[in-house]
Amino acid sequence: MLTIRNLNVHYGGIHALRGIDMDIPENKIVTLIGANGAGKSTTLRSIMGLTKISGGSIQYNGEELTMHKTKDIVEKGIVLVPEGRRVFPNLTVEENLILGAYSRKDKEGIKKDMDWVYGLFPRLKERLWQKAGTMSGGEQQMLAVGRGLMSKPKILMMDEPSLGLAPLLVKEIFNIIKEIHRQGMTILLIEQNAKAALEIADYGYVLETGAIVLEGKGKDLLTNDEVKNAYLGDAK
Repeated sequence: MLTIRNLNVHYGGIHALRGIDMDIPENKIVTLIGANGAGKSTTLRSIMGLTKISGGSIQYNGEELTMHKTKDIVEKGIVLVPEGRRVFPNLTVEENLILGAYSRKDKEGIKKDMDWVYGLFPRLKERLWQKAGTMSGGEQQMLAVGRGLMSKPKILMMDEPSLGLAPLLVKEIFNIIKEIHRQGMTILLIEQNAKAALEIADYGYVLETGAIVLEGKGKDLLTNDEVKNAYLGDAK
């Protein structure tokens, strides 16, 4: 579905991504784990056309994306839920969600998807007219995911969705990710919470200083000694 080959990115003299190869198959959860500064967010930004690449190929269903604008990539069905949530603080929950569907023209479909998002996130429905900036971090994260879903993506990319959340909310966010996937969504997930990400991932990649150093099924990486020592803390 999404194929990345020999992806390179430079920031000035820094070689931020070093020949990355990744595959995101349809209806799978793929996770990319690694330390801060490893290049995880740069990978997602490159896919979205937000970061200029210096070499390589990004193909979606055989079509090269690297020459497309971000708006066109979104319209093709690839959507990023950014790190830090980035909701519009002075707009209401409903207004934020409507903005997620800005490129769509199907009014009935938009209404149907709004109801679907409210079904996934009942708390958002309860706070329909609340300004996003007054919501808790967990509620804002739900809104950011819901806004992403309103564009009717085929691939939903999520950058650190559990960052800064209390453990109970982290569990809730991951349950929602699993439910979205169960309903047919392809997901590319970046997470510092490597254990939680690998537990739900079909496949995972480990990124270190801009290069893929390990890859495999999520459950296999969970039991890999290198991954345990570097990212999972106490492996007992």
